[in-house]
Amino acid sequence: MLRHMHRSGIQPFRQRLLPWVQSIAVPRSNRVQPSAIRHVRSWSNIPFITVPLSRAHGKPFAHRSELKHAKRIVVKLGSAVVTRGDECGLALGRLASIVEQVSVLQNQGREMMLVTSGAVAFGKQRLRHEILLSQSVRQALHSGQNHLKEMAIPVLEARACAAAGQSGLMALYEAMFTQYSICAAQILVTNLDFHDEQKRRNLNGTLHELLRMNIVPIVNTNDAVVPPAEPNSDLQGVISVKDNDSLAARLAVEMKTDLLIVLSDVEGLFDSPPGSDDAKLIDIFYPGDQQSVTFGTKSRVGLGGMEAKVKAALWALQGGTSVVIANGTHPKVSGHVITDIVEGKKVGTFFSEVKPAGPTVEQQGEMARSGGRMLATLEPEQRAEIINHLADLLTDQREEILLANKKDLEEAEGRLASPLLKRLSLSTSKLNSLAIGLRQIAASSQESVGRVLRRTRIAKNLELEQVTVPIGVLLVIFESRPDCLPQVAALAIASGNGLLLKGGKEAAHSNRILHLLTQEALSIHGVKEAIQLVNTREEVEDLCRLDKIIDLIIPRGSSQLVRDIQKAAKGIPVMGHSEGICHMYVDSEASVDKVTRLVRDSKCEYPAACNALETLLIHRDLLRTPLFDQIIDMLRVEQVKIHAGPKFASYLTFSPSEVKSLRTEYGDLEVCIEVVDSVQEAIDHIHKYGSSHTDVIVTENEKTAEFFLQHVDSACVFWNASTRFSDGYRFGLGAEVGISTSRIHARGPVGLEGLLTTKWLLRGQDHVVSDFSEHGSLKYLHENLPVPQRNFS
Repeated sequence: MLRHMHRSGIQPFRQRLLPWVQSIAVPRSNRVQPSAIRHVRSWSNIPFITVPLSRAHGKPFAHRSELKHAKRIVVKLGSAVVTRGDECGLALGRLASIVEQVSVLQNQGREMMLVTSGAVAFGKQRLRHEILLSQSVRQALHSGQNHLKEMAIPVLEARACAAAGQSGLMALYEAMFTQYSICAAQILVTNLDFHDEQKRRNLNGTLHELLRMNIVPIVNTNDAVVPPAEPNSDLQGVISVKDNDSLAARLAVEMKTDLLIVLSDVEGLFDSPPGSDDAKLIDIFYPGDQQSVTFGTKSRVGLGGMEAKVKAALWALQGGTSVVIANGTHPKVSGHVITDIVEGKKVGTFFSEVKPAGPTVEQQGEMARSGGRMLATLEPEQRAEIINHLADLLTDQREEILLANKKDLEEAEGRLASPLLKRLSLSTSKLNSLAIGLRQIAASSQESVGRVLRRTRIAKNLELEQVTVPIGVLLVIFESRPDCLPQVAALAIASGNGLLLKGGKEAAHSNRILHLLTQEALSIHGVKEAIQLVNTREEVEDLCRLDKIIDLIIPRGSSQLVRDIQKAAKGIPVMGHSEGICHMYVDSEASVDKVTRLVRDSKCEYPAACNALETLLIHRDLLRTPLFDQIIDMLRVEQVKIHAGPKFASYLTFSPSEVKSLRTEYGDLEVCIEVVDSVQEAIDHIHKYGSSHTDVIVTENEKTAEFFLQHVDSACVFWNASTRFSDGYRFGLGAEVGISTSRIHARGPVGLEGLLTTKWLLRGQDHVVSDFSEHGSLKYLHENLPVPQRNFS
């Protein structure tokens, strides 16, 4: 919503406000008539969400995910956020976006307060106009217009600029908040207002009354009269108001604020100077971590540098207020930075008193990368040994695994739908099948990493090889499928990839024991850290932003999960399918004996699977035949709910419920039946409503079958076989990380081969390109050489 409003609302708003702002800053004789202001669009009907916002103030939030419960919020706008790059005048578009976000949060029932800079910059703009006009008049009278370009503007005193700019700055805020039917009120304070007990009570009472009346207080230091800041003037346990950073912290604690958002021109805190090669943004900052931070210079404008911000933030944190320092100037994020922070997204640096017990997800990613590189250097036999050991552990430790799974099932009872409970459940037979699949992967892993695919002699003593290598670090996100963990882990081990696993909380106990067993297997060759289970409160959307750590994301779960991840991934490729809408076309020449078996297995064997049948296409000639009656009777016996497609419904006097959409993945004992006139119409239907997953034809006519196989554009296309064969284990891949419907890299069930990429190795002897020029001494040969066969006996 915010992004849409930013594009469609704020830019026109900025264009309408600009003439009016110029009328404030420009002398009366040069003013532009503010007629556009009379026609501003009202935003009083902004959609907003009411959220439960009640918490006892005392301790700051321990985790970002809790920030959505913040009721009282202070937003501090640094000088670099409010002012333009030339430090003269205000960044109108940025301010409009900030006001929009504050208004949205205010309309959600929160109590918003602004601590803003900008009076000096706004006043400087006004005073410059006055000085230029005065000088131009004097010079025009004495020496003509030729010397106007030589006018020099004197250095303007900051307090005078503040005095000239405060009224205009507040008038601008009032005009902006009016667009959202919100009233704003200005409060100017100095350090003395906090040290004088009576003034403190007055200030506190005024702010509480404004918040009670749903008014946004806009607070600023009274820079027109404030004395220069004194160094080291903090009282014992009390921060001195020397700049707007300390003012925001003091205000936040005085008002028992839940959250303080400090916006500046940097992303947050870094472990080394921002811009240096090794600089990394600190996601969470803890008291006592100051020694690990190198402070750079302060921002281009304003009194407080990052050291002042950290000092103010830690003081506010100690007073019970959570703090986030973030970038409010970046054009790609400033339009939603405040709302993103309140929603708990990973933006800027979050100050917390609670250190997590384990490593951060960034640290886990680095461990997975270094562990994966060590894994890739092992001999194929060593990787196979790890996988076989994991297979043995799955059967040897089955009692512990099933006990943990029982806890998950008990906790999920009544909360999860029946299909998800089936996916969550483990059994002895499932564990035995997993072990068999893992041993298949171990056998195939011996010819995976480092396999030579191509050899070429470029020239004499210059040979090129293309070899297989791991992709890097994989992030696999899966729901309600604990059996997915050992499968994916085995494939990662076989392909030499580092792995981050993010399972659903509904399978927490099962995932924990399975991950411990995986690490036990990895330990036999010292690569325990190659596979990491993310147990922090990391949101999936935040994980998808780790483009410097993760090389490929593989979602395993509902179609909604896959779509959400594809939308959230920032610069990281996603392998997977969003839906499993599988079709079976029963041709007019289909065998009576085969049809019911194939339909039953495809729909009823495991209806929650992504390769289960969802739409049954029947040739028109089969209607009102014994074959059609057998199909319907079988579905009724299996208690499958039938939805009629539009054409099928038209043939029936009393039809089942007509389908709402022909593009539906039921994931349960439900199926859509539709009628088609030919194999070509069946293909057209599949292309229009299918998901390119798995589609089947049932017929005894080989020519019709081959036409179907060649023309259906799906990852898996079968003839007289169940859709349920679309599976890595059944394909002989040992297991799969998922089924891909994309058209690059890997398609269909993705096993070991899909987790590999290639690199080129060139071996020469002092070869340079200039030797191959028109007058050079060498010529390109480009001879194909035989690929060596590795012996794995």
